[in-house]
Amino acid sequence: MITIGLAGWGDHPELYPAGIGAKHKLHTYSGHFPVVEVDSSFYAIPSIEQYAKWDEATPEGFSFVVKAFQGMTGHLRGPNPFSGNDEMYDYFKSTLEPLRKSDKLKAVLFQFPPWFDCSKPNVALLRAARDRMGDVPVALEFRHQSWFTADMKDKTLDYMRQDGWIHSICDEPQAGMGSIPIVPVATDEGLSIVRFHGRNVQGWNSSGSPDWRDVRYLYRYSDEELVEWKGIIENLEKTCCEVCVIFNNNSGGDASDNAKQLQQLLDLEWQGLAPRQLDLF
Repeated sequence: MITIGLAGWGDHPELYPAGIGAKHKLHTYSGHFPVVEVDSSFYAIPSIEQYAKWDEATPEGFSFVVKAFQGMTGHLRGPNPFSGNDEMYDYFKSTLEPLRKSDKLKAVLFQFPPWFDCSKPNVALLRAARDRMGDVPVALEFRHQSWFTADMKDKTLDYMRQDGWIHSICDEPQAGMGSIPIVPVATDEGLSIVRFHGRNVQGWNSSGSPDWRDVRYLYRYSDEELVEWKGIIENLEKTCCEVCVIFNNNSGGDASDNAKQLQQLLDLEWQGLAPRQLDLF
């Protein structure tokens, strides 16, 4: 099975009729795609009530990839709103309950920063995070090339299999040690995640500028690039039950178009999507 979705649902005006309110966008989005990535959870953990609303807004069979809170991946700058890791992880997991109860939580995505290199202390941090998450499905995405050098790639993948990490496979600019190559290998029999970040090499390391997100993810995949990925995804699907593809090249409005292009290339038609027409009044 192959599913395709976008990173977030609020910034895709091309999907929505004019005048639609924010509270209707997720429902309308779920008429186009069967999965979405929740990015807001990286910046602040949504409440259990918010997750319940998202659950109610989407049809049965829809699913969410939820990004781990920044305090769980070493991105946090400034004071931690929690007294320690135990409280932070326990609260994060408790809020997911509506999605877990409705079987809509596909995975929690741990995306580690570019400075999180391959070292024994960092492996220990990974193991601690995995233990704290318990039976919650978790996906792992690296940003530092040291995890996938020629002498470490197989060891990294073996570790992920042993500890139960779903592989988040990236397509991103090759822009130094703070980016990783495409490694289309499943580490979990049930699920692999593919995330398209674009290939804007010049903009990838622009985190110091005020508009860095708009610059970093400004990229439109060509037909040729998507055809190449069609073959990669089809091969990957042979090794796991589901390949979940997320387009994160949002800043220029290209993500939804590219996602639908890939859907056509793969000849996909999903059942159970929400009705496209929404009565706004």
